[in-house]
Amino acid sequence: MQVILHAGVHQTDEDRLLKCLLRNAQDWRHEGVAIPGPSRYRRLLADVIHKLGDAVPAPDTRDVVLDSMLAEDPDEVKRLILSNENFFSVPKLAFQGGTLYRRAEQRLATVRRIFAGDQVSLFLGLRDPATFLPAVHAATPQEDFLDLMNGVDPMQFRWSELILRLRADAPEMPITLWCNEDTPLIWGEIIRRMAGIPLGRKITGAFDLFSSIVSPEGMQRFRAFLKENPTVNEAQKRRVMLAFLDKYALDEEIEQELDLPGWDAAYVDMLTEVYEEDIARIAEIEGVTLVTP
Repeated sequence: MQVILHAGVHQTDEDRLLKCLLRNAQDWRHEGVAIPGPSRYRRLLADVIHKLGDAVPAPDTRDVVLDSMLAEDPDEVKRLILSNENFFSVPKLAFQGGTLYRRAEQRLATVRRIFAGDQVSLFLGLRDPATFLPAVHAATPQEDFLDLMNGVDPMQFRWSELILRLRADAPEMPITLWCNEDTPLIWGEIIRRMAGIPLGRKITGAFDLFSSIVSPEGMQRFRAFLKENPTVNEAQKRRVMLAFLDKYALDEEIEQELDLPGWDAAYVDMLTEVYEEDIARIAEIEGVTLVTP
């Protein structure tokens, strides 16, 4: 079985990805793709991981976990999709000990032991620290941003450090990444990659995010374009989406307010520049697939 774990990161899709997957779950079930509802596994998996720690699971642990997660016969499942942005930690503990998601390796290792013999793959959406850090802070009870960061300098923050840690700990585990800023354009591809279906296949909700950032008129015209051009490929489709965004984007849905002491426009621009360089570095890491527009 293939186990697909979507672990966030925090403040990227707010479970919209899981909701889109669930809308297609019935269509894919006959192909062996299982997408259980979050109530069937989030607390369960967290409890099992906590109890196991670094211990070796009992021989029947996988069977017990699957029986609790799945409504269907586990023997009929070829691909299991699990999503939880709090898998590595809750937001307030994101930088506990001065390290981003310091328990990420341990928790992934426990999942791999539970599903020994299965192929575990990790999916993560990354986000520009210039917006990620304020958003995570806003999702925590800490009033002081420095309390959240635990000594981490935002200008030294690198997603590549987390990815390299995960690759070093589990070099056999495939990792698929994307930038949250690109998500409206590649939403359908992310969903299809998680489900393991052909990238050109039609799915329900392929333009959910795109429709949230363009005007109703723009979306109506875009759907009319697709209807008139049914053979357009994905690359052409994305070029058209960019053109529609340029004309019909809802500024209030795209622009983000940043309100942290000392974060002026120059500082934010520097954070974004560092992020873009970091993403270029991540694209070269072996075993990593970076989904781009």
